[in-house]
Amino acid sequence: MEGPFVIIGGDAAGMSAASKARRDDPDRDVLVFEKGEWVSYGACGLPYYVKGDVETLADLVSVTPEAFVEERGIDLRTHHEVTAIDRERRTVTVEGPDGEFEQEYADLLIATGAHAVVPPFDGMDLDGVFTLHDMNEAAAIRGYLGLDAPSASLPETGYGEAAAEYAEAERPESVAVIGGGYVGIEMAEAFAAHGLDVHLFEMLPHTLQPFGAEAASIVEDHLREQGVALHLDTAVDGMVGDGRVEAIAAGDLTVPVDLALVGVGVAPNTELAQAAGIELGPTGAIATDEYGRTNDEHVFAAGDNAEMTHVVTGDPDHVPLALTANRAGRAIGATVAGDPTPVGEIAGTAAVKAFDLEVARTGVVDEEAARKAGFDPVSVTITAQSRAHYYPGDEEIQITLLGDRESERVLGASMVGREGVAKRIDTVATAMFADMTVHQLSYLDLAYAPPFSPVWDPVLTAGKVLDGKLSP
Repeated sequence: MEGPFVIIGGDAAGMSAASKARRDDPDRDVLVFEKGEWVSYGACGLPYYVKGDVETLADLVSVTPEAFVEERGIDLRTHHEVTAIDRERRTVTVEGPDGEFEQEYADLLIATGAHAVVPPFDGMDLDGVFTLHDMNEAAAIRGYLGLDAPSASLPETGYGEAAAEYAEAERPESVAVIGGGYVGIEMAEAFAAHGLDVHLFEMLPHTLQPFGAEAASIVEDHLREQGVALHLDTAVDGMVGDGRVEAIAAGDLTVPVDLALVGVGVAPNTELAQAAGIELGPTGAIATDEYGRTNDEHVFAAGDNAEMTHVVTGDPDHVPLALTANRAGRAIGATVAGDPTPVGEIAGTAAVKAFDLEVARTGVVDEEAARKAGFDPVSVTITAQSRAHYYPGDEEIQITLLGDRESERVLGASMVGREGVAKRIDTVATAMFADMTVHQLSYLDLAYAPPFSPVWDPVLTAGKVLDGKLSP
């Protein structure tokens, strides 16, 4: 019998790998060490828990720890932190409730995820200043809003007692959201739903940088319509307050607020891997091959801490998204169980809800990035209707589509509109994975019915226009 398959981290990649390995090789021991209490939960749903669309944190859990143990036969140990990896002896050192011990492995998966970037702002230690990357932080924010009593788990995070005191003292009326990415946009909506005055700070000229300036401009106009005060091209210096946040300082600007959410991005958790001599790639995440292996044949990495190969450029990339983690983890589980399975490539396909707008992107959207990758990019931006023009409820969709002049390959796209955007982006993503040309994209046989699309779907229209530029 083979030795144990040990997994560090109990979220998307880790539990997908554990479940697949156990299913395909039921005689092999599969152990998962998770330093926290939560496993297999939807972190992407945290802003909607804060908003109130998701009623409880438990609703975000896909599979409970008990189900993993009792139904899937996985040796899952929460509140167990792996503190060291010994590659020569093939052991990990684990700190658990009953003390420290060593666990041997035959194969090891590092699925330690990522953490919220904490910038060197003044005042990050003030009460009322939060990041949002785990379940307890989301619960603490709701506590500060006076919506829930903090759970018993919160005091160990450092937020619980402060949340309770704040909720008893006064309800916040204004909030600063620092960072105009996914979390920033979604949390601006969440806070606005609770009646707070929302100020959004972004150091770049536009929000949603990966989606392109064309899409971002529409989103920004919509945010202003929703009452969000935008401070673009504005670098925050820090938070000001006496024990509790009272204002945001940004150059000569001082904006009074009662709450601050810092959402400036995430960084991969690589310290454990680095200490063990596991190599990092050019993005700063763990370097892996097509099967998720690191520079050690017995050590794999997957999820938000690992690189993947971009389908358009062929280069290593780090795009921490849920499907990427789940898919890579499942593939590694199959490989460890005896069926070598590539983890696949990524296109960075993503969607975000911005109040009433859907925004989506895939592939390479920025022309300068495309040129750096060796392409000669050509782009078009078109506006089309989401439904037949005579059918009630049709809305405008803006699409920016990129192609390569020489090969005429589809390189990427971004879209924004009030309906029909989040799934239309999948058509372009599929075209890139199939290595299709823009002309081929423009001739796809897509579904048509007046309530859902005009005869020429907006994706086809964008393809036709770009094809005309590529082949005049």
